[in-house]
Amino acid sequence: MGTDSRERMVRSAAYLFRERGFSGTGFRDVITHSGAPRGSIYHHFPGGKVQLAEEAVRYAGEFLNSGIQAAVEGGDAASAVDAFVGWWRQVLIKSEFRAGCPVVAVTVESHEEAPQLATAAAAAFDRWQDTLATGLGNAGVPDERANRLATLIVAAVEGATIMCRAKRDVQPLDEVVFELKEMARAAATDR
Repeated sequence: MGTDSRERMVRSAAYLFRERGFSGTGFRDVITHSGAPRGSIYHHFPGGKVQLAEEAVRYAGEFLNSGIQAAVEGGDAASAVDAFVGWWRQVLIKSEFRAGCPVVAVTVESHEEAPQLATAAAAAFDRWQDTLATGLGNAGVPDERANRLATLIVAAVEGATIMCRAKRDVQPLDEVVFELKEMARAAATDR
């Protein structure tokens, strides 16, 4: 029962939350999807489903953040937007619009008895915003504007992803991305 099965279960939980949400995903689903031994989930997650969800949110947050970091290093304001959006577009199309953001899925279902889920989600959103703001700043956007624009990017892309799922079409995301890139480019030249 090593860390490999633990990591597989965390990844599987994040994957399943994207499509089924927190409430719609059970331990049995995670075991089946991950291929981990049956008793291992209770061994690795003695805090139950909430502990697993908290770790899945952290994993998803870091996974996406590493992609954003790699893309914003180029110093182009529009690439910061592309970095955040490219992965979502792929997920939507590949899942036939069944999958969204696991962080959002856990956020909208977080309960008062498990405040750590909202805390983990807020930390993921903050990290994405910080990374995007840094990339925008490196591209020439003034710091205060970069922070506001990063918040707008995260909020707009997450909202557009939800709209895409409802419409079963990437058009809302493409339209939001177009406008966000225009704003990012303009903000970089407004110094």
